Amino acid sequence: MKRSTTSLAFLILLAATNIAATSPCAAGEAPGKASDPLKTLVGRLDLERYKATIKGLTRFGDRRQGTDRNRAAIDWIEAQLKSYGCSNISRLKYTYSPSDEPRPSGPPVVRNPDISVGGARYRGVRAKTGVNEDSMRQPDEKLRALNSQPTTPGAREEVYCTKVGSTHPEEMYIIGAHMDGHGWGEAANDDGSGTALVMELARILSASDVKTERSIRFALWNNEETGLNGAWAYVSQRAALQGKEDPAGSGRYPEPTWLGMVQHDMMLFDHGMPRPDGSMAKEQRAEADVNIEFQQVAKAAEGAQKLAWAFCTANEAYASDYPAMVGPHMTNTDSTPFMDLIPAISMRENERGREIGAGWDPQWHQPSDVYATYSDADFRLGLNAAQTTLGAIGRLSGAALSP
Repeated sequence: MKRSTTSLAFLILLAATNIAATSPCAAGEAPGKASDPLKTLVGRLDLERYKATIKGLTRFGDRRQGTDRNRAAIDWIEAQLKSYGCSNISRLKYTYSPSDEPRPSGPPVVRNPDISVGGARYRGVRAKTGVNEDSMRQPDEKLRALNSQPTTPGAREEVYCTKVGSTHPEEMYIIGAHMDGHGWGEAANDDGSGTALVMELARILSASDVKTERSIRFALWNNEETGLNGAWAYVSQRAALQGKEDPAGSGRYPEPTWLGMVQHDMMLFDHGMPRPDGSMAKEQRAEADVNIEFQQVAKAAEGAQKLAWAFCTANEAYASDYPAMVGPHMTNTDSTPFMDLIPAISMRENERGREIGAGWDPQWHQPSDVYATYSDADFRLGLNAAQTTLGAIGRLSGAALSP
């Protein structure tokens, strides 16, 4: 596979900030200056607009793959991206069967019940988690009816668009989230919150007065809930196309060389550990944070760790309310198919294995994952993740405002 010989945006940022893996976020890093164009771009993020995009996604229920509501949601996402001016909108097509074997990537299977799939050790109170398959647990009759069509195997599609770099169109960062869900709710958090985040970044970075040196792809994966099948299909179909000019001499790169991949999956709910009786606090905890994870056993772990710290540093400079925490146990999301090939990280409300896997989010795959469940404090956590990613990817891609 062709590899970029420069990757300048990534390497220069790391050298300039001098971040070590053991350092706290933003060691030696001053906040963004008043003249920083990224402050202007981050300022274009708006809580109400972010909420409205999530709300728009929930009109399609849980968007379960292989259903008409999933296909209608893909059409809606594409229409929104077009309205933002995001260029080169494409659909990746693949076929899904429930018999598809899991891919042989990721950390070793861990069978110790005290260790999560991602390799983290559980601590404290654990609550029961799982996927709701009982439609009658959804008390809203209209939503229950909306989600009633069962999934069927067959053809699948997912949509993405690209901000083409002005200086290095042959190099690209991938910003992703999965648009499908299940559990008989609205999939508002899992993963309407991440999908809306990616769409909002596409809106801001696609503006006519924004230039980036490197390309950025905004990908809305399908079939995450069945085993990351949409992301696996993308890697399978497009990895070998990286960095190839088509047609030769045109300066066009249908698949620029991947510099890094950032997944956003469940951004809203950080209410803390379950109580001993399994109940949860009703409000966002005072210590809520944005979790940035890499996988320490991935082949590209060293670069992923550096990428995670770069995002943590951007959080210090650009996020308005909530800090970021870096962890080494990324698992069970669409960054996994990329993690042995390139630096890949995920951003979440909690650590995926140790915390979400231990029941820190009672809405996970449940009928209660609906828009009305969440408060402005919850939505603001997602907005802070958007601020973090926009600041980080803006630095990495060389984003600037046109005079």
